[in-house]
Amino acid sequence: MVIQRVEQGEWLSNAYMIVDEIGGTGVLVDSNGVTDPLCERAEREGTDITHVLLTHHHWDHVFEVEKLAERFSVPVLAHELTAEQLEGKVDETFTDGDVIETGGLKITVIHTPGHCADHCALEFNGTDCLTADVIFKGTVGGTRAPGATGFEDLKSSIMDKLMSLPHETRIHPGHREPSTLATEWEENPFVRVWRGLDPEGSDSCSIGPADAEERDPATLILWAPDYDGGNKAWVRFEDGSDAIVGGSQVKRD
Repeated sequence: MVIQRVEQGEWLSNAYMIVDEIGGTGVLVDSNGVTDPLCERAEREGTDITHVLLTHHHWDHVFEVEKLAERFSVPVLAHELTAEQLEGKVDETFTDGDVIETGGLKITVIHTPGHCADHCALEFNGTDCLTADVIFKGTVGGTRAPGATGFEDLKSSIMDKLMSLPHETRIHPGHREPSTLATEWEENPFVRVWRGLDPEGSDSCSIGPADAEERDPATLILWAPDYDGGNKAWVRFEDGSDAIVGGSQVKRD
């Protein structure tokens, strides 16, 4: 199996091509507007592209998906909730636990809500998993973007679902570089706190846009690096609810 990714320079979002072997059968996953290198390789090597799969509906992962599918005259597959968000762009739907087989690829759908309701990870041949925006190298997805279903869903998607896979599984996130579940189990700051290895923080802060006059008071549970060179924070609001937010939203007291 061969996995190739292309990264969009501004959004840092990834699109992927996965093939069972060079010149064999493959699929494309997500669309970020810079997929020409993937397409050109498939065409050059005579790869039979059979599907375009989507992990979720956010625009930086579906940009120009119709154009991408038309290039190979193949259907777009996505979670049924993604299809609701992308009217007319999804040809067939899948749901949690479905298995898609094409050529030598066996793709298992893992519904991983939290970042958004329709979010899915895709496990390939039991060795590699495209995790999209639920977990990245060294960080995790946010839980306050439009369509997010919240902190508890995100934590469960990571700790109960993805971390139940073999830890030698290689992960390929929706932004930036790959990692492994073993590495994230030991080194990801959020996972370490969830495992009880590191303590929660207790500093006071407030959450909101940088120029907001009214902000939400909160406790800063964790301040960690993010995939874009900035920071991501786990915060707890006064009502006891938790969230993962971008570092730019945080103002320390």
